[in-house]
Amino acid sequence: MAEPISPEAWRARGREITIPDGRVFVVDLPAPNADTPVLVLHGFPSSSWDFAEAATRLAARRRVVLFDFLGFGLSDKPEDHGYSLFEQAEVAIAVAAHAKISRLHVWAHDMGTSVATELLARRERGLLPFEIASVTLMNGSVHVEMAHLTAGQIALKSPVGDLFARFAGTRRVFGAQLKRIFARPLAEETIDAMWSLLSRADGHLRLPKTICYIEERARFRRRWIGSLERVDLPVLVAWGAKDPVAVMAIGERVAAAVPNAELVRWEDLGHYPQMEDPDRVAAEVEAFLARCDSGGVVFSV
Repeated sequence: MAEPISPEAWRARGREITIPDGRVFVVDLPAPNADTPVLVLHGFPSSSWDFAEAATRLAARRRVVLFDFLGFGLSDKPEDHGYSLFEQAEVAIAVAAHAKISRLHVWAHDMGTSVATELLARRERGLLPFEIASVTLMNGSVHVEMAHLTAGQIALKSPVGDLFARFAGTRRVFGAQLKRIFARPLAEETIDAMWSLLSRADGHLRLPKTICYIEERARFRRRWIGSLERVDLPVLVAWGAKDPVAVMAIGERVAAAVPNAELVRWEDLGHYPQMEDPDRVAAEVEAFLARCDSGGVVFSV
């Protein structure tokens, strides 16, 4: 088995691009063929590094572009930014434009699943500057009313969120929360890596702002769930069934409501499937994308 990719090695693979709201860290993994590339949308409160192992495996077959949303990982974390999902969708669009991608697959996890639904809403209205070939959604609480939020998430989005982030935003508390949402034993080195990326440039102090996406999921439910349920694209709903937050019932509801969606259940995985078993997850996603590119996924309305 190859050595895990460290945050330092991940940083070395990427570069910064400048958009109007700040600097965004981007990793562009090339591939030897011309298959449709993948744009990866990571989740809260982590970064594109979550996908380092799985995306590297996928990049053996196709180009994969990953980035850190503003407020996360190695991107800028401005104190005066709004961190709305609408703004994060603009970041995704800017990254695709900078990478000169006109057609892509979307692979989204956690918070990124709601950014994906905003991209679908813009596509439905003819406002998206690129073509989406397919969407893969993993363990995201798009039906937020069904989610089992952690104590930390509840505290962060409460009126005392700033105080919680300042006094309870520690590596110890973060690690304890992570261990509850991973279905497999979590190495201390992995917690250290994720905390270093989260806390860089006071990112842990931005959490009360970056978690605003939870309220937006409820406020803009009609826009986002509606666009998802009307989508005329291949959709893969791939879920770690042992996720205690974005529970399996959410994935099942999405798959049941989205026309022709494929549902994959990973019975032994938790909230971060791509980190818990990168080989299996990358193979499942690549098989789906290959079927999409070859016309093997037939969509009917």
